[in-house]
Amino acid sequence: MGNIRKRYDGAFKAKIALLAIKGEQTTAGIASSYSIHPNQVTLWKKQALDALPGIFSEERKKQDEDREEIESELYRQIGQLKVELDWLKKKSERLH
Repeated sequence: MGNIRKRYDGAFKAKIALLAIKGEQTTAGIASSYSIHPNQVTLWKKQALDALPGIFSEERKKQDEDREEIESELYRQIGQLKVELDWLKKKSERLH
């Protein structure tokens, strides 16, 4: 039988990483408590620490603003297309 990989959601990974960052428990202790491998705890801790500076960066804020701007334009276009579709449906009903 092959190895069965467990998948953990982001909230669980963040919880484990935060526990490891706090340092109130050992990596082995955290791993044992949550039935995961100690290397996994270390990896999630490293990923969290690497990502932290980006959370507060201006570049990230700019990316978020750009994404919101694009989303807003796409929603506007969807609304416009919906109006046009409704208009075309009405016109086609009159032809039948």
